[in-house]
Amino acid sequence: MRIALSIFLCVLTNLPPQAPPRLRVSSDGHYLITEKGDPFFWLGDTGWLLLTRLTTPQSDQYLEDRRKKGFNVIQVMVVHGLTDTDIYGDSALVNRNLATPGKGYWDHLDSIVDIAAEKGIYLALVPVWGSVVKAAKATPAQARAYAGFLANRYKDKPNIIWMNGGDIKGSDYQEVWNTIGATLRELDPGHLITFHPRGRASSSFWFEQQPWLDFNSVQSGHRSYAQDTSADDPRYGEDNWRYIQADYKKTPLRPVLDAEPSYEGIPHGLHDTSQPRWTADDTRRYGYWSVFAGACGYTYGDNSVMQMLRPTDKGSAYGARTPWFRAIDDPGAGQMAYLKQLLLSRPYFERVPDQSLVADQGKQYDYVLATRGKKYAFIYTYTGRDLKVNPASLGGSRLQASWYSPKDGTTKIIGLFPGKGTLSFQPPGKPHPGNDWVLILDDHE
Repeated sequence: MRIALSIFLCVLTNLPPQAPPRLRVSSDGHYLITEKGDPFFWLGDTGWLLLTRLTTPQSDQYLEDRRKKGFNVIQVMVVHGLTDTDIYGDSALVNRNLATPGKGYWDHLDSIVDIAAEKGIYLALVPVWGSVVKAAKATPAQARAYAGFLANRYKDKPNIIWMNGGDIKGSDYQEVWNTIGATLRELDPGHLITFHPRGRASSSFWFEQQPWLDFNSVQSGHRSYAQDTSADDPRYGEDNWRYIQADYKKTPLRPVLDAEPSYEGIPHGLHDTSQPRWTADDTRRYGYWSVFAGACGYTYGDNSVMQMLRPTDKGSAYGARTPWFRAIDDPGAGQMAYLKQLLLSRPYFERVPDQSLVADQGKQYDYVLATRGKKYAFIYTYTGRDLKVNPASLGGSRLQASWYSPKDGTTKIIGLFPGKGTLSFQPPGKPHPGNDWVLILDDHE
């Protein structure tokens, strides 16, 4: 029996649902903000298979965990395949036709949308995954009918973000993606729209001039530097900050974020499960690198959670081993809140990327990223190596320096330093990948 859990919770607690504010792009084109003008720092998780793998109560359990950990966006596949059914056996589509949605499946999604809204969480919904379109099973006419159905059904829900595409080049079946984007924009002008690209790519590669695109999404991907050999890649490797840095300068100006970096617990390169697995250290690195380069937020991912692995499953993708309800407590997930906490601790809309603060930037894992406001600066090192800093752009005569830990969110004041010349700082601990720290400089005048 399907449970209207969102209604049940409201009756039980005697509290009315709290509708999240709608989101929009800031006037300078670099940030996401609420309709009231407040900062919105996107802290996302990839709950890709939430809709087809979990019951309504299990969805509530997952969303409540993510709320407590500070996440405010969950990325969800709506139709991953033409034969999709939810946990209750209801089909997404009638006769495998994208233009003819079913019923019960969408009632289930409605419940999840409402539960998420009560928790202040936005759902970034991917209408149809790229592999469905790539298999030539979706025409532009079907895409328009389907996008129209989605727009009309969810245009009044405040906590929706549309994530067109789905792990595919925008140049493949571009007419379909533009049809979906344009239809959503026409019929649902109140929600933001982006595009989820293939690995080692950004939505800006194909859709920068499209009026339906509100902000850019990057998939920096799951390969290591050594595995980055594809001839058509821009050779950024693991340097996800390079995508952000490039998109930050493109016109028209749009916010940008890394919507799919390497997931915690997934093998390097995805498919060979004998390879080393990405760790919480790596997820932190991708987060701080991209945000300090100018991103408006960051999406974390976990191998078991993204596929909602269950103990009864006979197998898993990408060598996942841990059930979703245990993997939600993997260390990287808990540490993401400290990134959001730091960014919102200072005047948010002043913040710009500024590499002039770093005298010795380094390469690959030793690369140092810096961002600043008018009277503060954050400088990130993944390896905890010596930092040489040029603080002149802050303009203060004296600066208070502190170390901020991305692992536990604690701050330790170092002392006062002059606001000019080249300053040297040695982070705590022995330098090595994963000994990451943020140097905070605050104007002490």
